[in-house]
Amino acid sequence: MTDNTEELKAKIRALKEKLSVTVVAHFYQRDEVFEMGDITGDSLELAKKTMADDSEFVVFCGVGFMGQSVKVLSPEKRVVMPKIACCAMARMIDSLYYDESVKKMEAAGIAKENILPITYINSNADVKAKVGKMGGMVCTSSNAKMIIETALKEGKKILFVPDRCLGQNIANMMGLKSAVIGIDENLADADIICYDGFCSVHQLFSVDDIRFYRKKYPGILIAVHPECDPSIVAEADFTGSTSQLIKYIAELPEDQKVAVGTEFNLVNRLRPKNTYVLSSTKPECPTMNETTLEDLYNTLKSIEDGEPINEIHVDEETRKWAKVALDRMMAL
Repeated sequence: MTDNTEELKAKIRALKEKLSVTVVAHFYQRDEVFEMGDITGDSLELAKKTMADDSEFVVFCGVGFMGQSVKVLSPEKRVVMPKIACCAMARMIDSLYYDESVKKMEAAGIAKENILPITYINSNADVKAKVGKMGGMVCTSSNAKMIIETALKEGKKILFVPDRCLGQNIANMMGLKSAVIGIDENLADADIICYDGFCSVHQLFSVDDIRFYRKKYPGILIAVHPECDPSIVAEADFTGSTSQLIKYIAELPEDQKVAVGTEFNLVNRLRPKNTYVLSSTKPECPTMNETTLEDLYNTLKSIEDGEPINEIHVDEETRKWAKVALDRMMAL
């Protein structure tokens, strides 16, 4: 296809007006794709907003687990994705690895009935379903601390999957002891036992990057996402989810410099002045950037032709238990 960007945008807008579709775009999408979104936000925010939308089709520009979350919460909707890109973190754990993690905790002397699992929303539906069956729930980066505080009231050990950094950072904030399966010994001594998963983008930031900016711009603030390594969070001035970072930076005085440790596309869309990317390399999520305008156009065209491509399906048993885990979170 040789259409230029503006021609593609015009064709996409025309199809959106013609069809019963809602285009949903995550904050980390390319600018030109993000611009086409009728609903924009972070992962859970998008799933919630689409629940109230009455279009027949949800065209989700993001990664696979996000499209699954929409289908789990709104099974009556037809969810299609221009590109079923798979979040690297979500790929690090599946239902088999989850079962192995539970067995390793049992081998460490923790009875299964004393394990309460929590899965970060950055996980596939099969893992969410496993968590739901064991009485656990989902969390996001913005509510993880509250979810863990609530869970600990049951007096059980927390199994936190898949992001060890988020689990460790929340443990540090709460003054709790954490351990990582496969790395740390004495799992039974920890309050929060983490699976050894991580976000490859948020691993790019280093303490040296922070020190470089502090030396170059005295008084600069450092704001980072809690998927960053605990060593980064320990030296930051602010740690928060995507939405919390946006709000924090928007409320800063215009002349206040800030270096931000999260995905490049988001940072690049923030204030035009005095905002820096906290990395010597471009922290761009490769899977979020797979979706192109051409992919979006082709997906809309497939709906118009009556043969939707890349439709998301979740089997009923998985959907049922994944929804239980999501509902437990949203009820708090």
